[in-house]
Formats: sequence, C-alpha cells, structure tokens
Amino acid sequence: MDVLVVAGEASGDQHAADVVAALKRLRPDLRFFGMGGPKLEAQGVELVHGAHEISVMGIVEVIPKVPRIWQVLGDLERAAKARRPAVALLVDVPDFNLRLAKRLKALGVPIAYYVAPMAWAWRESRTKTIAARVDRLLCILPFEEQFFRERGVAATYVGNPVVEQLPPQASAASFRRELGLALEGPVLAVLPGSRRSEISRLGATLAAAAARVVAERPGTRVVVPVAPGLPRDFVAAAFLAAGVNPVLIDGRAPQVVGASDVALVASGTATLEAGLMGRPLVAVYRVNGLSYAIGKLLVRIPFFCLVNLLAGKKVVPELLQGDMTVERIVAELTPLWAGPARDECLAGLALLRDKLGPAGAADRVARAVLELVAGA
Repeated sequence: MDVLVVAGEASGDQHAADVVAALKRLRPDLRFFGMGGPKLEAQGVELVHGAHEISVMGIVEVIPKVPRIWQVLGDLERAAKARRPAVALLVDVPDFNLRLAKRLKALGVPIAYYVAPMAWAWRESRTKTIAARVDRLLCILPFEEQFFRERGVAATYVGNPVVEQLPPQASAASFRRELGLALEGPVLAVLPGSRRSEISRLGATLAAAAARVVAERPGTRVVVPVAPGLPRDFVAAAFLAAGVNPVLIDGRAPQVVGASDVALVASGTATLEAGLMGRPLVAVYRVNGLSYAIGKLLVRIPFFCLVNLLAGKKVVPELLQGDMTVERIVAELTPLWAGPARDECLAGLALLRDKLGPAGAADRVARAVLELVAGA
C-alpha cells in the first residue's frame, strides 16, 4: 500500500520522517513516495523531488521560483495518478500543499495535513480552503485545535514534535563534552538559519553582533550549527569577515544551544527548540523589505517568536526587521548572561514543556493517518 508524503524545509522533513518511522512500525507493508529531504530519504521514502526545490521564505522572494514550483506540483500529481496512494500526508508548506491537496482530493485520496497553516495569524479565510480539502488537520500548537474546529475544520492537537526530537535537558558542561568543546569560559550559540537566503540576509548582522560580544567578553567562543545541505565555508564566511573564528558543528543545533550560556537565534522552529533547551536567547529575523511591508498589513499577532506566542507574553527578546541591528542585539544579549533578566527568562522558559504536553506526536499522527485509510 502506497503513502504519499510531501514535506518542505528541514523541520518539516524531520517531522515527516518521524511519522514515516512510526507508520513503518505499525504497518511494515507500507511503501512511501513523494517530496522531502535527507531525513525522509533515510527512511526509505522514494523522492520524486527534493524539498530544496521549492524552499523559499517571504512573499516577494517566491516569484522567481514559481515556474519550478508549478513543475514540481504537476509531477507529484502525476505520480499520485500513477500510484493511487491510499492516503497522503502533507506536512507544512501551505501555499504548496493546499494546492496539491486540491488535486489529490479530485483523485479521491484521503488527506492528513500535519503542522497547521498559521491562519490564526493571517489569512483566516484559508480555513475554508482547509475545511474543503483536508480530511484531518493535525496541529502542533495547543491553541490551534479550538481555532480551527470553530471554523469547521476537523482539527486535532497531536502534541509538538519538537518535544520528542530534543535531547534530554542537561548541564552546559555535559553538552560541551558531547560536542568536544572546552568546559570553561563563556559560549554564545548563534543559529543563523537553515537556508542560504536566511544566512545571506542575517549572517553579516549576526556575525557583527557576535564580534561585539567577543570584544566585550574576551574568551567567548562563538559556536554555530551548520544546517544539513549548507556548505561550512558559506556559513562561516560572514563570521570570518567580522573577525570571529566560529566553532562550526554539523547539525545538532539543540546540543549547541545546550552547550551555550546564551543563544542568538533566527526565528522559526529553532526558537522553540532553543527555548525548550532552557537557555536564554534573543530571537531575530529579517525578510525582504516589500515582503515585510505586505506582511505587516496582514499579520495580526503580538509576537513573532514561538516561545512568546506560546507563553502569551514576552519571555525572550525579539528583534524584527529594522530593529535587528548590531547595537540592539548586543543590548538585549548583555543582561542575559547573568542577573535578574537571565533568571526571569529561565523561569519563563521552564513553563514551555507543560504548555506543549507529553511527547508522542509522531505516533499520534501515524494513527490518524491509518484511521483515514481504514475509513476510505
């Protein structure tokens, strides 16, 4: 029995791979095909396309990729027509996956959608599209289930996959040993993002801020995780240009945060991962100016960092767009090394896990997927 799996971005690839592993435990006879990254490929999913082919962040930035995106969409539709999957698991990337869902619906394929679109933040009208095209919406933020159910969507909160993907909390010394770092001295973790475009936009500013921290706190080591698929020299370039010789670690971003005293994190899933590791952080982000101007008119949320959104208040500093300057970053980082601001931040972060509930999201998603097969 075939299952179509479609994921984009590094986090979606990981989430989808965890579900595929759970499905294989429950139903060893299943075969998988679709789109994803190295994590899905490692699970034996036959990739029609790679997730990197549609990876883009921002409203304006997507325009040059539109022809390729439409080609990938058509190829996946043709693969579904040929193989007639028993069910489709679509993970995140709503602008792509909701279009694919329409085509799959026409083929009679039941659809489970994992990682709900942020219709609660903008484009609430999209809930009508989701209700029409998705059989089960599987949410990873606790407040989403009620929001979507009130708008006619068959939504279920399954827990947050990040909870089970992280290593157990431990001391900074423990993570430093694991990563081969010296135990003594201050460590600043810098997570510049998982896409080339992010690092191109953010890298120089983050590197200059790191250089300022090193100048003000001699002996500080700057540790940078390198996301899968990114060349190490590309990630290091901005830091070296700023006079910082970073310690590069392949992947293992949560462990890098765990080894740190303070973290500087490009917004996204990484901020939630960093928050759950229990280290003070500053969240930052910057997009194309036109994308930001358009988004500012449409988005209606008080915070952009997931840690603050879940808490319903400011737990960690966040600097967006024009506020993301070297001076502001250093000013927000400085009080987090020690003292009341650090203690207050850590107290807020300690409540995160309770808000997300227990581990086991992948198993719950797998069972929901199989329920759709049984009901088809």
